[in-house]
Amino acid sequence: MTDHPLKAHIAEIPDFPAPGVLFRDISPLLRDRFPQTMDAMAGLFTDAEVGGIDAVAGMDARGFVFAGALAQRWGKGLVMIRKSGKLPPPVVGASYALEYAASHMEVQPGSGRVLLVDDLVATGGTLTAAADLLTEAGYAVAAIAALIDLTFLNDFAWRGMRARSVVQYDA
Repeated sequence: MTDHPLKAHIAEIPDFPAPGVLFRDISPLLRDRFPQTMDAMAGLFTDAEVGGIDAVAGMDARGFVFAGALAQRWGKGLVMIRKSGKLPPPVVGASYALEYAASHMEVQPGSGRVLLVDDLVATGGTLTAAADLLTEAGYAVAAIAALIDLTFLNDFAWRGMRARSVVQYDA
């Protein structure tokens, strides 16, 4: 797979947020190439696939950027998956493991076919928890997408569904 031209606008910050970590900073990309980024993310899906979804679900907080822009572009609803305590009831919640800690996310119950979107697939744990949570809350996950996939950290698939991504890092 060849590198997407947008990859050149993602800054690499060594030793952030901890020594030994190479952080991929999307701030310059979003600042300088946001319309092109959203074109690329929208291009991951056919018109027929878009026609088959009711809403775009985004993860708190960077996932909101992509989910909101795609929902607006396609005339779809927006489902917000928030950190614990940020949504009024009723909510469905789930705890999940992060690399060095645990976290909790919530979503309001609903129905319909959703596209789950986030900024990054690292190990896939957060996306797995979000897809499971959406299902428990009454939604059907039709597809999963992220701007970046750190393929060297994962072989992510949820119920056989692979995440689509614009930019991949093999190392």
